Amino acid sequence: MSRERYEGMIRALEHNLFKVAFFDTAEAAAEYIAGSIHGTTVGLGDSATLESMNIAELLSRDNTVIAPRHYSGTEFIEVAKRALTADIYLTSVNGASETGELVNIDSTGNRVAASLFGHRRVFFVFGTNKIEPTLERAIWRARNIAAPRNARRFGFKTPCAVKGDRCYDCASPDRICNALTIYLRRMKNVESEVVMIDEELGL
Repeated sequence: MSRERYEGMIRALEHNLFKVAFFDTAEAAAEYIAGSIHGTTVGLGDSATLESMNIAELLSRDNTVIAPRHYSGTEFIEVAKRALTADIYLTSVNGASETGELVNIDSTGNRVAASLFGHRRVFFVFGTNKIEPTLERAIWRARNIAAPRNARRFGFKTPCAVKGDRCYDCASPDRICNALTIYLRRMKNVESEVVMIDEELGL
């Protein structure tokens, strides 16, 4: 099984008190997530991974889904605040280490804020393309691969988006690298589950 390649990482995540589920396909992972959440409120962080899995539509059949992704300005702020108070929150990561840490970079802060506190349960959903051998490399990936790709996805005019090669630690008004969050262990009082998928997903 493909899971065997990641047993060391799974053990490291479990040592850091994360629950871990592993799936060979995004379809199987989406079915698992949808089957685990019923009759509640679910906040979604902006995520190309979750979008490609059609998670919002699947969960909307049996839950109230709050997703600020398609709003802007004051509407975005209001919807993002509502997502902060949802019972369950789903997001992805920009990097993950084989030593059991997760990494996210955020621009506005709603995604990382929601992943840290206030929810009964948080899911971190990502493909194995996000995995790096060490925490240092996971941080490097978040800054030099994920951030430029996300900046380009939003049409921002940052140097990393224009050149598409690396982080320039810029001072652009469009800069998205405003907060770097490292999840060393599960946060207290929050049931946190990592859903790993053996596919290339997201950015």
